[in-house]
Amino acid sequence: MARLKISKEWWSAPTEAENGRLIIVTGRSDLDNVRLTGKYIYRVEVTWRYEPDEKGMPNFDTYRLMGTVNDLLQDTFDRDPTAVCTGIYTGDGQRDWVFYCRSLHIFQRKFNEALANVSEYLPLTFRAEEDPEWAEYDEMSQNQILDDES
Repeated sequence: MARLKISKEWWSAPTEAENGRLIIVTGRSDLDNVRLTGKYIYRVEVTWRYEPDEKGMPNFDTYRLMGTVNDLLQDTFDRDPTAVCTGIYTGDGQRDWVFYCRSLHIFQRKFNEALANVSEYLPLTFRAEEDPEWAEYDEMSQNQILDDES
């Protein structure tokens, strides 16, 4: 059985929170082959709230730790694609990672394995629901700025 090829193409674009603060949206492109398997039906949103600077962004140390966490998660799910990170939102005092996964139980186990060696306290909250149509992904993708829009 062939291994599912998951895009490593990402884009970023600015948007605004309801209060007008900047949010940077980072989305993964070209995931139709994953979506069309019909197996990644659960959307999990992982939220990290932080003390924002005047623009709503994290301080340098928090941003660096978020980068480490992001790399660990990407490495884990690249090796075992039981979940796919489709988007990352940073701004207005929080970072949100959006994953689509096949199993909530396996996602939780792999997520914990990925971060097992992180000694810092991570103020993470989780929210999960079924989203077999990938509605959140479609909404996020509307933020993508295409080359021909310039």
